[in-house]
Amino acid sequence: MIELRHVGKVYRVGPARIPSLTDVSFRVDRGEFAVLHGPSGAGKTTLLRLLYRAAVPTEGDVEVLDQDLHDLRRSEVAALRRSIGVVFQDAKLLQARTVYENIAFVLRVLGTPRRQVKTEVLEALRTVGLGARAQSYPFQLSQGEAQRAALARAIVRKPPLLLADEPTGNLDDDMADEVLGVIRDIWACGTTVLLATHQSRLAAQLRRRTLRLEGGRLVKDEG
Repeated sequence: MIELRHVGKVYRVGPARIPSLTDVSFRVDRGEFAVLHGPSGAGKTTLLRLLYRAAVPTEGDVEVLDQDLHDLRRSEVAALRRSIGVVFQDAKLLQARTVYENIAFVLRVLGTPRRQVKTEVLEALRTVGLGARAQSYPFQLSQGEAQRAALARAIVRKPPLLLADEPTGNLDDDMADEVLGVIRDIWACGTTVLLATHQSRLAAQLRRRTLRLEGGRLVKDEG
């Protein structure tokens, strides 16, 4: 499902070379739920960006969904991203559209028939417990509800892989637990999950395999 082999990533800022990842290797199998844990600046977001091809490694190899990402053409990158759900710390909802429209937009871009759009959007909303909020606007939602709407948008295409980058970073403990419960439900339905967090409480609470990043290096793989 996911495999990194001796991956490094260096950013250039003027004449300076700033390492973000150094010699990172690990594998996440299909159906697994893994946690990428480390402090801010450890390289978690960079690593996730490599997985959906928003960035490319300076060295090493990255495979996702049995594809080597090194030489993908633009059309192949687009196809890869359609197979990956991504959720960020900020829900990134379109403020002028309802929850239903935010999720339907993803399917309409892909040319999904209108009847099918309605069926799939309502199913995604039920999955995250927002069936009654379809016609609400983002400003009418709590932060936890907004993040669940973002999860619905990420899974409406039923992707085999979900990447979550600090999905509870802006939430209090109760809302965070709510969102984590939804992510567990998504995983239980067969989706592979890689969740990045800096929160030690959350990583311990999940009781899943934990990949610990520090200073761009994988220092621990346990669970």
